[in-house]
Formats: sequence, structure tokens, C-alpha cells
Amino acid sequence: MTIEELQAHCSTKSGVSWDAPFGPDVLVFRVAGKIFALAPLDVFATINLKCDPERAIELRERYPGIVPGYHMNKRHWNTVEVTGSVPRKLLLELVDHSYALVRASLPKKVREQLD
Repeated sequence: MTIEELQAHCSTKSGVSWDAPFGPDVLVFRVAGKIFALAPLDVFATINLKCDPERAIELRERYPGIVPGYHMNKRHWNTVEVTGSVPRKLLLELVDHSYALVRASLPKKVREQLD
């Protein structure tokens, strides 16, 4: 997966924006201002994604390309390789899962505005 493919996939979701608040080397994806994904730009080999804690453990046990989130809360975030060790279909599903978790945590009024 390329960073352009990730941006294209995320842009299909309601309320998504991206910026680089931590400097030019990390692209941050947000829904209604809340972060759901972080991608390094210097070498795009991984992406940090929010994940249900129980599912995160299962994924880490099953896929060597999924590890606790680098520089993130390790219970709620995974770092996922995008270079082929994790199937593309699963990678896109995990991006969607991260988006859905963050979107669900938004206030009801904000969620309704996204629909």
C-alpha cells in the first residue's frame, strides 16, 4: 500500500481530514478532529491504528507485522506493516475499524453531522 492509496481510502469516509501537526514526517488522519491513524512519511512502511484491545491482542498473536502501537497507548493502538506482511484486505479493514472506533467516541451531535 502507498500513502496515496491510504489517503484515497480514507477520503471516502465522512468527516476525514489529514495534516502534519508533528512535523513533515508524520501524516495524521482525523475524523471530526480526532486522530484515528498516523503514518510516517519518510519511509511509509507502517501505520498506527486504533484497535479494540481484545482484537489488538488477537491480531498481534496472529500476524508478526502487527505490534503494539509505537509511541502510542499500547492497549488501544497497533503499529501495522503496510509492506505486504499484513494482507491488504485486512489492512483496509483495520483502517475502517480504527475510523469506526474513533467516530463512535464522538458526541452524538457530531456523529449526526457526519451522516
